[in-house]
Amino acid sequence: MTFVTGQNDFPDQTRLSLAEPRDFFALLKPRVMSLVVLTALAGMMLSPAPVHPVLAFASLLAIAVGAGASGALNMWYDADIDALMTRTKTRPVPSGRVAAGEALSFGLVLSALSVFTLGIMSNWLAASLLAFTIFFYAVIYTMWLKRWTPQNIVIGGAAGAFPPVVGCAAVTGSVSIESIVLFAIIFIWTPPHFWALALVKSDEYARAGVPMMPNAKGERRTRIEILIYSILLAPVGVLPWAMGFASIVYGVIAVAGGAGMIWYAWRVLRDTEGANARKASMSLFGFSILYLFALFLTIVAENGPAQMLVRAFGAVFG
Repeated sequence: MTFVTGQNDFPDQTRLSLAEPRDFFALLKPRVMSLVVLTALAGMMLSPAPVHPVLAFASLLAIAVGAGASGALNMWYDADIDALMTRTKTRPVPSGRVAAGEALSFGLVLSALSVFTLGIMSNWLAASLLAFTIFFYAVIYTMWLKRWTPQNIVIGGAAGAFPPVVGCAAVTGSVSIESIVLFAIIFIWTPPHFWALALVKSDEYARAGVPMMPNAKGERRTRIEILIYSILLAPVGVLPWAMGFASIVYGVIAVAGGAGMIWYAWRVLRDTEGANARKASMSLFGFSILYLFALFLTIVAENGPAQMLVRAFGAVFG
């Protein structure tokens, strides 16, 4: 099999476009951005240090913009691949609504804006971590790992796992054990989540020359690794409760969700033929999204804005 070598030779990449604002908004990958905002907010909420709500909002906005910048750079470079896949061919660049050069400029400007805003409004450790996250996703993952190794999503998953660490650093100026645990949850969650979809889209990835696990190493190995990662994820997901920085409510949700991940992963391993195989994979894909959102929404709810205000008030008047 010949894989794409990394050049972005999508046609007409230098022409000007008549893109609408919604096309540039689509470049930001808003659904991914929403997850980044949630996980970064959870990292902030678990911080023991008080923070001014306005500064917290400004920091969160900068992190969100940085995530959007990563998405724009990803869509610029991957336009050749996106044009060959049903799921992505209608994105702004391959569909021709946004010129590739515009997407590149948009991503670079937003990257610089987000990093410098976070540095000025919060601290330069958080800004450095955000800059590294953007670089890791846009360069290490998009330009190198994705087109080179079937372990692309395993290693590249670190980019999606950094937001809680950045959020924590924005509040404290340091990296806490709580944020590292949140990083670990997202990092281990990413392979079973993404490979479940990759099993369904395996033919498209092969046609595009992307060495995803199912088309590079085979569906059987992918199904086994999905189950292994799901088994590893279940206890890691419980760590916030076990380590004392989440409540029993979180613990119950994490235990039930982890069991659900293992169950759906087992179904993916068991059901390998026809419509049942597709249904099992998409069920795991959908449940994995619900699982992660449930964990992080619970953390945010337990350490919500009211508690943040109390800590800020205590820091000022205590």
